Amino acid sequence: MPRTAGFDLLPTLILMTLAALFALVAYWKDPGLPWIGAKTGLSLVWIVLPRMIPALILTGMLQVVIPQETVARYFGHGAGVKAILMATGAGVLTPGGPMVSVPLLVVLANSGMALGPLVAYMTSWSLFGMQRIITWEAPFMGWRFVMIRVVPSLAFPVIAGWLVKVYFHE
Repeated sequence: MPRTAGFDLLPTLILMTLAALFALVAYWKDPGLPWIGAKTGLSLVWIVLPRMIPALILTGMLQVVIPQETVARYFGHGAGVKAILMATGAGVLTPGGPMVSVPLLVVLANSGMALGPLVAYMTSWSLFGMQRIITWEAPFMGWRFVMIRVVPSLAFPVIAGWLVKVYFHE
């Protein structure tokens, strides 16, 4: 289940391997390109770090503020389809990118949220995050496109959460 302590080396090794492979490809194109690519990538640290530090602190604060009993009661192992529907709604309303939603997901999992609602939440956030729709999709693609994309997808988070609930006998 969720991990808040320790370090999983596999994702880091995969990313390092991919970076090394792309550095080799860049070098074959032009020996100066890997240096330019590394400088460009490292410049993103100053964009990501100021967001990541408060997001991680927020995660810790949520962990100590959100009552575990409440999460377990409304979203825990026997909470039913209503928990999946509420988690789907929460996913739609969660602002921000993965630096907000993923740590919040860890907090909810550590507080007793069952797998079905967790999957429904993350699927809903991924498909229907209001901040993305309002800020990016509607202004650039128009509301017609948003509706054409969203309406056929509405059931996906609920179905995903329900399938997890059934498969894992929650």
